Amino acid sequence: MLSKEERKALNTAFWEGFRKEMRKLKSANGRNINWINYPSDVKDIYIRLEADHTGARLCFDIQPKDDSIRSILWEQLTELRVVMEGEVGTAQWNEFDRVFQGRNVSRVSWVLEDANFYKEEDRIRIKDFLRSKLVQFDAFYQEYKEILIILAE
Repeated sequence: MLSKEERKALNTAFWEGFRKEMRKLKSANGRNINWINYPSDVKDIYIRLEADHTGARLCFDIQPKDDSIRSILWEQLTELRVVMEGEVGTAQWNEFDRVFQGRNVSRVSWVLEDANFYKEEDRIRIKDFLRSKLVQFDAFYQEYKEILIILAE
């Protein structure tokens, strides 16, 4: 079992290393991009990377204050499901994933199971998975993000 300090050091080293590796890649639109803090360009839409003892996830979270806006964005996203999954792969779709700071959160996530972030041998698989999914997601998102931007305004 790792101590809190060891987990923090491992986390920092992993994400800093991942950031350096991803820095070499450009977005589908040809621009440099901060892959770790992927810019959705839409208020209250977040692209999150997660890794823990259960696996790794690329998450697309919709969490506006106004639940009707979340519902509209979710509806539009489900209409793009076939295209999105064709580009990025099969995802888990949860219209009501959780409540965060009093807001309903809808989440689409791509999951790598059976990988433990705390096992050194699994970290390469986790990096490869996240890199692959981020690049695939970016190709989709650069093509379709304007739809979500217009709906969110």
